[in-house]
Amino acid sequence: MDSSMTLVFIITAFSLGAVIVWKKDTIPQQLRKFMALTTLGLVLFAFFLIVYSFITLGSAS
Repeated sequence: MDSSMTLVFIITAFSLGAVIVWKKDTIPQQLRKFMALTTLGLVLFAFFLIVYSFITLGSAS
């Protein structure tokens, strides 16, 4: 797994989460739930990638 691409995804997912939280009042009502669920999925996947990278840190590849 390419660690630089993983790091870029993690930073992007958390940045999107921060933008959604900060700008929640300016997002149209129709998009708010969809964007929140999508962002939640991306942030959870980013957490999974962080944990996975820690678990596989000591293994030789």
